[in-house]
Parts: sequence; structure tokens; C-alpha cells
Amino acid sequence: MKSIAVFCGSSTGFNPIYAEAARALGRFLTAKEIALVYGGGKIGLMGILADEILSLNGTVTGVIPSLLEHREIIHTDTTEMLITETMSERKIIMSKKVDGYIIMAGGFGTFDELFEVLTLRQLGIENKPIGILNTNGFYDALRLQLDFMVKEGFLKKEHKNRVLVGETISELFLKMEQYSAPTLNIK
Repeated sequence: MKSIAVFCGSSTGFNPIYAEAARALGRFLTAKEIALVYGGGKIGLMGILADEILSLNGTVTGVIPSLLEHREIIHTDTTEMLITETMSERKIIMSKKVDGYIIMAGGFGTFDELFEVLTLRQLGIENKPIGILNTNGFYDALRLQLDFMVKEGFLKKEHKNRVLVGETISELFLKMEQYSAPTLNIK
């Protein structure tokens, strides 16, 4: 992988373990010479991740919609900053620039981004690896929900099984490196 999109919170959460996970991921990506493409903010986990990579001379591309540009949350020190008109345009640009996705702890925006890329992959539009970094069990309840969706017939098991989850960065990256895109089967 040459570049990866990371979706994560614009907050840091109450437990410092999430901020440390963002710093650790930044160190990991920089050591592997993987460029970060992210939402362009200087706050929360997004800002911590970008700052860590930049402090180690890594590459960071922010993609931010113009409606957020003026709210003083834009990270002004990134390697590259792309301003889009809409959130949808932001997602399209990010998709074109990356080889995979990592989802960290976050709120509604993070979940929106996660489910959009999962839906696009299910439809065969997006075939890149999508990995969830399950820091502190943050996504345990979601994993149970996905199991319930399969049980109730709203999600095919093969689609659920393509959601890559790692408790550690190295475990997650191993799964992402071993990932092979599925053949399209949307029946």
C-alpha cells in the first residue's frame, strides 16, 4: 500500500487510549512509508494522527469540504490540502487517492464513512481493503450488530466476513495485506 484513508473522530474521546492509538498508527504508517489521506482537520484523533505523521516527515493529504474550511478546523500544515464543494465530492476524491481504508474510533461522521465504503464494496464499486482498528473494544457492539444482521437475513455472511477487524495495528495490517478483492456477487 502506498496510501491509506483513515476515518476517525474529530474528538479525542474521554479515554487517552484512543489518542495513543492515533499516534501509534501515525508512527506505523510513517515507518511503512504509507501516505495518509484523511478529512483535513486539525482537531481530535484526525489532528493527532496527522500531527504525528508530519512530525516524522511523512506525507499527509487532507480533503475537506469548503463548509468546514472556514470553521477554523482545517489543518494548515499538511503536505497537501484539497478543498471540495461537498462531502460527497470529498469521499470520491479520497477513494481515488487510496489503496485501502482504516477506521478508528469516532462518531456519526466516522460511521457514515465506514458504512459508505462497506456499501460500495458490497456493490462491487469499491474493492479495496477496509479495516477496523478495534481499540479498547470500541467496535465490539458493532460486530455483534453485524452478526445479528446476518442472523436476521439483512446482511450476507460473506459481506460481513469481509469486514477486517484488528485489535492491534500490526494484526489489522496483516489482514489488510492478505486481503484479495472478492468477485462481485450482489444476489
